[in-house]
Amino acid sequence: MDLQDPEEETMKSEEKRKNAMETLYVSDLDGTLMRNDETLSEYTVSTINELIGKGVAFTYATARSIESSIPIAGGLKLKLPVITRNGAVLADNTTGKHLEKAVFSEADVKQLKELLPELPSCGFVSVFLGEEMHRLYADCDHVPELQEYIDYYEKNPTVRPVSSMDEMFAGIPGYITLLGPKDEIAPIYERVKPYDSWESLFQKDTYRDDYWLEICPQNCTKAKTIYKLKERYGFKRLVVFGDGINDIPMFRVADESYAVGNALPELKKIATGVIACNEEDAVVNFIRKREEA
Repeated sequence: MDLQDPEEETMKSEEKRKNAMETLYVSDLDGTLMRNDETLSEYTVSTINELIGKGVAFTYATARSIESSIPIAGGLKLKLPVITRNGAVLADNTTGKHLEKAVFSEADVKQLKELLPELPSCGFVSVFLGEEMHRLYADCDHVPELQEYIDYYEKNPTVRPVSSMDEMFAGIPGYITLLGPKDEIAPIYERVKPYDSWESLFQKDTYRDDYWLEICPQNCTKAKTIYKLKERYGFKRLVVFGDGINDIPMFRVADESYAVGNALPELKKIATGVIACNEEDAVVNFIRKREEA
């Protein structure tokens, strides 16, 4: 029977902890860390918390607001800020506080109002009012996809109607969302994407047939904000996980990128590798195996 040298084992343990702290793991939420029923499994939550307790650096990056993310991911005991609104807002996953936020300039707002006459009928504006982000929509007829969204958040006081487009931009505007059928939203995307004053993202909803156009302030993408975190905290390696079009930029800046099995083909093509599906706790199983190796 071979006996392990206690000093050697201690050195290996310290080396493993050091390596863990040098790597930043970042996962998309919808369709990646989350299951198809828009929840995190108990196993995923407990495993992430266990890994964090052992010194693994982990956070998530999502198009959702922190207000929408916490009911799903609030059980994660994250020590790092979470990246929400596709990089426009850094937030605390426990308290929901906005730690850093990007906003549109007055010139941006003026130009976007001119470019988006469809906004009252198919979209809403996320604005900062003090420490809260409110989603303001016009009190008018809406496309069915937007009306479904409004009905879903009927009891949420931060999702509320206003009387005009001008009032949709009340407070400090930080994010614009339009949703509807592809043939209606795609032309709007083509209209706004040539401008470099903001970031534009057009993609299909993870769970439904809706298409979303999301517009946020300049230099606010998952990739740019994740890279900022990497530099700020001094991580040497960045490992990311995703499933959709909006994950492509962060895949390109990462040292390693892994697409879940249910990811779009475009993402799989540029990934370091393809892991199991979101329904199989793929992300946490990958990290756990990597850290226990």
